[in-house]
Amino acid sequence: MDLKPYYAVLRQTSLLRGMRDDELDTMMQCFAPRVRRYQKGEILLLAGFENREMGIVLEGEISAFKNTPDGGNVVITHMGPGGLFGDVLSGSSERSPVSVMAQTDCLALWLPYQKIIRPCAKLHATHLQLLQNLVLTISNKYFALDRRVELLICKSLRARIAIWLLDQAEHAKSDTFAVSLTRAGLAEYLNCDRSALSRELSRMQKDGLLETYRGSFKLLDKDGLRAQCQ
Repeated sequence: MDLKPYYAVLRQTSLLRGMRDDELDTMMQCFAPRVRRYQKGEILLLAGFENREMGIVLEGEISAFKNTPDGGNVVITHMGPGGLFGDVLSGSSERSPVSVMAQTDCLALWLPYQKIIRPCAKLHATHLQLLQNLVLTISNKYFALDRRVELLICKSLRARIAIWLLDQAEHAKSDTFAVSLTRAGLAEYLNCDRSALSRELSRMQKDGLLETYRGSFKLLDKDGLRAQCQ
């Protein structure tokens, strides 16, 4: 498959960020990645199985979730084009604790982990940059996971919502932003009931903290939201 049309997407990942077309050509030749299409609801990675590949979302959206003892699940993360997953799991001998599912029809590229950590005989300079990017990626994901744990241990739903909203605004670099998560998806991510989420967002609007319409949010009082995180 010709991957050149997806080079802009590949450059969005923390693993391949900033690489030129010729450098990506070299990486793709060395890795010989496999590319596969998935239908909505199809599993890309199943909990309980080993994984030796890193995945990159080229089209569509996916979510990673962890099953709970009561038969439910908690969404760990949600990704669109440029999302990188399996990068931490593929370097471990442990089985995956999470599953990854296609939230929409999607296209994913899979990179073999062993070829990433073991440069080919030509020792391309680009490969050194790739390894540096991998270390930085894993480090950043550690801190992102710590932030996720901080969110989930909040007893107050309002505090969880406030933390999430402030993180989204920081990521978007704007107090007005849109998200791809549906209300049901956000409820899963925040580990709460959908109706409870809707009620709390309505109350926060009445308190002048934010405005929301479908998948869009506008933060009106960031100091007030920070106060809710205490």
